[in-house]
Amino acid sequence: QVQLVESGGGLVQPGKSLRLSCAASGSIFSIEHMGWYRQTPGKQRELVAAITSGGSTNYADSVKGRFTISRDNAKNTVYLQMNSLKPEDTAVYYCNTEARYTAYGPVFRSWGQGTQVTVSS
Repeated sequence: QVQLVESGGGLVQPGKSLRLSCAASGSIFSIEHMGWYRQTPGKQRELVAAITSGGSTNYADSVKGRFTISRDNAKNTVYLQMNSLKPEDTAVYYCNTEARYTAYGPVFRSWGQGTQVTVSS
């Protein structure tokens, strides 16, 4: 299985920035998609940003222009640069990947344990 380890979360003031990292490890042949989701109590987990192996990206409307997702294929790592943070961005952020263990095998979805991001003055 793929193991995902998130890092970079913490407590910051509004307007400041954080950079989240998610490193994938394990017996991985390739990672097709990587993305970030977030969830707050009482709300459904939502997609924040996603990126394909080819570099195509997709963002939630609420973070467009403020967040940037990127990936380092050689390191099997995805990043989320979060600028101009707002209190509304407070949530647990989860890394998600879809990876293959063999060249022509099926794609498996994995989730990280989550990292807390708190934006407060």
